[in-house]
Amino acid sequence: MASSHSLLFASSFLYKPNSFTSSLRRFVYVPTRRFWPRQRHDFSTIFAVATEPAISSKRPKKTEPAMVQLPSNDSSDKLLKIRHTCAHVMAMAVQKLFPDAKVTIGPWIDNGFYYDFDMEPLTDKDLKRIKKEMDRIISRNLPLLKEDVSREEARKRIMAINEPYKMEILDSIKEEPITVYHIGNEWWDLCAGPHVETTGKINKKAVELESVAGAYWRGDEKRQMLQRIYGTAWESEEQLKAYLHFKEEAKRRDHRRIGQDLDLFSIQDEAGGGLVFWHPKGAIVRNIIEDSWKKMHVEHGYDLIYTPHVAKADLWKISGHLDFYRENMYDQMEIEDELYQLRPMNCPYHILLYQRKRQSYRDLPVRVAELGTVYRYELSGSLHGLFRVRGFTQDDAHIFCLEDQIKDEIRGVLDLTEEILSRFGFNKYEVNLSTRPEKSVGDDDIWEKATSALKDALDDKGWSYEVDEGGGAFYGPKIDLKIEDALGRKWQCSTIQVDFNLPQRFDITYVDTNSDKKRPIMIHRAVLGSLERFFGVLIEHYAGDFPLWLSPVQVRVLPVTDNQLEFCKEVSEKLRACGVRAELCHGERLPKLIRNAETQKIPLMAVVGPKEVETGTVTVRSRFGGELGTIPVDEFINKINIAVESRTAL
Repeated sequence: MASSHSLLFASSFLYKPNSFTSSLRRFVYVPTRRFWPRQRHDFSTIFAVATEPAISSKRPKKTEPAMVQLPSNDSSDKLLKIRHTCAHVMAMAVQKLFPDAKVTIGPWIDNGFYYDFDMEPLTDKDLKRIKKEMDRIISRNLPLLKEDVSREEARKRIMAINEPYKMEILDSIKEEPITVYHIGNEWWDLCAGPHVETTGKINKKAVELESVAGAYWRGDEKRQMLQRIYGTAWESEEQLKAYLHFKEEAKRRDHRRIGQDLDLFSIQDEAGGGLVFWHPKGAIVRNIIEDSWKKMHVEHGYDLIYTPHVAKADLWKISGHLDFYRENMYDQMEIEDELYQLRPMNCPYHILLYQRKRQSYRDLPVRVAELGTVYRYELSGSLHGLFRVRGFTQDDAHIFCLEDQIKDEIRGVLDLTEEILSRFGFNKYEVNLSTRPEKSVGDDDIWEKATSALKDALDDKGWSYEVDEGGGAFYGPKIDLKIEDALGRKWQCSTIQVDFNLPQRFDITYVDTNSDKKRPIMIHRAVLGSLERFFGVLIEHYAGDFPLWLSPVQVRVLPVTDNQLEFCKEVSEKLRACGVRAELCHGERLPKLIRNAETQKIPLMAVVGPKEVETGTVTVRSRFGGELGTIPVDEFINKINIAVESRTAL
């Protein structure tokens, strides 16, 4: 869902240099600009463009950035029309330059538009030619004319220009009459609109073609591979510049690049696409996430469990996954004349554990939670770093409860969700409540009770939310929560779903006060979504600059010369013995050791020279707090432990 509010961005990046000179200058000359501390910015409010500061020993004068408001398709009808018309203008330009190109579809999207063509592969040089032709069409101020025609007339016109994909689109349109939009009297397309009145309403300086990608027709890998041209369009040139700055910042934060630069994770070709290798440093962050997750779940009354990665295929028949989810599942394997299946979900396993004994109403609610790895088939073209993989670990949990416990259980999940997400720096959410779709299981009464319970829990929590009427799953209503990162982007992570289907399929029951068997309510819920995806979001949120408590390496100990190496080893060992994640680096001149620590985004550097060895101290520099001076090792450790406990910077 597109954001319903606008984002604000700024057209300049404000740096506050903090000279790192007094203590370290006795070791080595330090150029001021290299060691300015990285500052944090609230990119959900303003966007800043990173610029290289001039070399100077003086602090630059602070200037206020110019604010540019970026509308969305939801907030601006004008913008939506501009983007839709740009797609048509681009298609017209392509067919003028490449007469053999066949057109397919060209919608608007969140940040612009695209159009798919059946044609030879395009180059960057081709994109420049297409953009120039688009500019000419825009400058001609051609009218956008709507025409209603009969299906027969539309078919006749499509056959006349030999556009087979348009014929297929026509066959899929159920409504009549058929709507056509013309650009002047030179080009037309099947389209329901909306569009601007004339091409001159588009600011050609606010339009840019961004990239070309391959896309299968109708998303079907067995059909023709098309050329998809992506473009972005805005109401003004200033908005385009702000968006491009935003895009550049997003590129700087790309978790795939940072993951490689900081040695956090990799996808190994020899093992296969979409299968994540967690490197030691990435595994440290994962362990911190897992330990926090487990601790908070136990505090909230969950039982932690572990279940197998495979099961008999019959289990997935009972659950319905083989009927409704087979295309996302891997092939079955035969073991001793029985078929087994890698799990795509954890739900059936948790149900089997619930069924292991007779349950009473006194036992409910039952809450079980698992960091369970699942395997789902994804096309190689859809794989994307940690965001789209084939094997991932869900932070999965299920609650089995009574009908009158639904509200309290949902409220408990909301509280736990807020507690976990805020711990990792996410405090802004978009919440959606999805209600009963046209096709569903379960009677009206239970749907009404469950939906009311979800609404009451959200109201009780005090969170604002949007209602997506009819957007629920066929088996129950749900709450979806998107977190907002430092750039104001929203990521789907948390979900809470009431399920009337699986309890019925597995015939799970509890014994009520009259000793009668009744069906419990089942609630699926995940807070982080998957560890892989959440880690990717976390990397991009912090741009790899993890806070001290979360950083895989918290301290790097640096000797001025190898004469201090033995003392540095003692300091490193003492830090590690006290639970501080420290490493010793040497073998290079101190300036290079410092630059390397900066590049690796190490929060703290402990520099040791002859004076430090003599006094049993270290000279400390914080990546975010600047120089902290020369302090005793024990005091340094105490400061770190206090900062980690409070999750603050040093």
